[in-house]
Amino acid sequence: MSVVQLGSLAEVYGAALRGEHCHVVDALGAAPLPVSTWRGSADHADRALLAHCDGPTLDVGCGPGRMAEHLMRSGRAVLGIDVVAEAVRQTRARGVAALVRDVYDHLPGEGRWSSVLLADGNIGIGGDPRRLLSRTASLLAPGGRVVVDLAPPGNGIETRRLRLRTAAAQSRSFDWTTVAADRIGMLSSGTRLSVSVLDEYDGRWFAVLVKDLW
Repeated sequence: MSVVQLGSLAEVYGAALRGEHCHVVDALGAAPLPVSTWRGSADHADRALLAHCDGPTLDVGCGPGRMAEHLMRSGRAVLGIDVVAEAVRQTRARGVAALVRDVYDHLPGEGRWSSVLLADGNIGIGGDPRRLLSRTASLLAPGGRVVVDLAPPGNGIETRRLRLRTAAAQSRSFDWTTVAADRIGMLSSGTRLSVSVLDEYDGRWFAVLVKDLW
C-alpha cells in the first residue's frame, strides 16, 4: 500500500493511539513509536519522576494519560492537555480531566499552577525548548516547578525533523528537540527558572526547575 501524505500529525498520532503500528522517521531511518508504553500504567521510573510534582499539576502533552492518572490516584489535582483529540479521549477514559489544547493557547489557571510536567521527552515540543520553558514559567505560581524528562548527559541539544508513519499514512515533518541533562541549566537561563534537582533513576534523567519568587 502506498503511503498517503495526510499533512496532520494529530491524525497519524491518533491512529497510533488507536492501535496502528507507527514509526518515527527521520533522515537516518525509522524507530517504533513506544505507544504501548504510553498506553500502559506508570512504572517505577515514572513514579520517581512524578514524586517531584507538588500540588496542582498541569501535564503538558499528556498523551493517553498514564502520568496524569498516577497523579490523580495519588491524590493530586491534575489537568492534562494535548493537541491530539484521541489522546485527550483516552486520558478522560482513565477518569482524568483533560483538554484538547496547545501549550501556547490560553489555559486554565495561568500563573497559578504548582507544577508543570514535561514527561516522555516533551521538552522537545515545537523544537524550541527555551521558548517552551519560558511558557511553562508563565503558567506557574511563584515558587512553582517544572518537572522535565531529559536525555543522558553528553548528548547536547539536538533538533531533528521528524515524521510519524503508519502503514497507511504519514504526517508532515515537524521539529523535535532533545536536551541533555547537563545542558538544562544553561538552557533555562533567562526563563525565571533555575535547576533545583538534577537526578537519574534506573537510567532515566530528569530535572526540577523552580520559578523565582518575584
